Amino acid sequence: MDIAHLHFLVAEADPAQRRTLVELLGQLGASRVTDVPDGQLALQRLDASLAPQVNIAIVDLALPGMDGLELIRNVGAMGGGVRVIVTGAQPSSLLFSVETLAQAYGVDLLGSVAKPVTAAKLKPLLENYTPLVRAAERPAGPRFSFQEIGIGLQQRQFEPFFQPKIELATGQVKGLEAFARWRHPEHGVLGPGSFIDALVQNNRVDFLDWSMIEMAAEQCRGFQDQDTPISISINLAPETLANPSFVRQITACIGRHRIEPELLTFEMPESSVLNTDPHFIERLVRLRMMGFGLAIDDYGTGRSNLQLLARIPFTELKIDRSFVDGASKRRPLGTVLRTCLSLAHSLDRRSVAVGVETRQDWDFLQNLGCTYAQGYHIANPMEAAAFPGWLEDWRHFF
Repeated sequence: MDIAHLHFLVAEADPAQRRTLVELLGQLGASRVTDVPDGQLALQRLDASLAPQVNIAIVDLALPGMDGLELIRNVGAMGGGVRVIVTGAQPSSLLFSVETLAQAYGVDLLGSVAKPVTAAKLKPLLENYTPLVRAAERPAGPRFSFQEIGIGLQQRQFEPFFQPKIELATGQVKGLEAFARWRHPEHGVLGPGSFIDALVQNNRVDFLDWSMIEMAAEQCRGFQDQDTPISISINLAPETLANPSFVRQITACIGRHRIEPELLTFEMPESSVLNTDPHFIERLVRLRMMGFGLAIDDYGTGRSNLQLLARIPFTELKIDRSFVDGASKRRPLGTVLRTCLSLAHSLDRRSVAVGVETRQDWDFLQNLGCTYAQGYHIANPMEAAAFPGWLEDWRHFF
């Protein structure tokens, strides 16, 4: 990547190390570098009103006065467009915790580098740089009232878009995940940000869930009629499953559309399936006995009781994208990912990595023995009519 047009800030207390960093950036192609010896001066220079604006700040944790942690906290509060690289003499496990802290403060991180900093360590992080779009510059999507959303659901303006799930060992398409989209007559295709909050606030996410279940089942039948039988995963709120009539309704649904239960998998967040309510667990067991698949979604973001997790009859463990993105480049993240995959394997469950963005992610997951991959590297969610053509292209690719 050409970094000559970027403005760098180096915040390092030690004069020799500061000079070395400036020289390294110059060797990598940087032409605009500002260096400061402490955190207070760094914060002043990061003021968005100053020109030229800093694009990338390299911050040492051991800064005098305002140390690196305090500086990171203040950078997060500023909400500017700077990307940050953290350096320090600490072990990589501790630097990984600092990365987690920085992200919690809302800082846009490129990563961390253990000292001594070298060009070989720095270059991959710089290659990840992309310009930030300020929140104020992002067009705000339209929001709708609960009544407006209800009308849209009644008029079947909502529909599932589908993202393929690929078996890493073979490259074969093994399923689709359904994502709710609103094909609004005035605003075009809208994502959940425009409608999910109103449904949650009115405790009626089940309206959307049943709309997606019905249309996904209908489309599943349609794919079969086109000689493209494929399983579909559907996100399910725990409130929807908690309804005593859920099993009866889903039985009627698959009967109407003449599909086998094995073709539908229900995805629920980790936090919701770790439920000790016996009636909830009974429904999960009953769904599995009927042949439906069950997937734990966003795995790693909750506080799992592993004993209870082992008892839940799920078929897939979907690993949250926060553990997938960058795992090939950041050893601590890779360790967490390996642990998740090992858990799925030890419980004899399939593993699904969500958020696969690059070929490097794909190769890394394949080498780790992950079962399935899903993400923009493979395909964006697409309308049902586009899937057969995409599938034909994918088969030719592989």
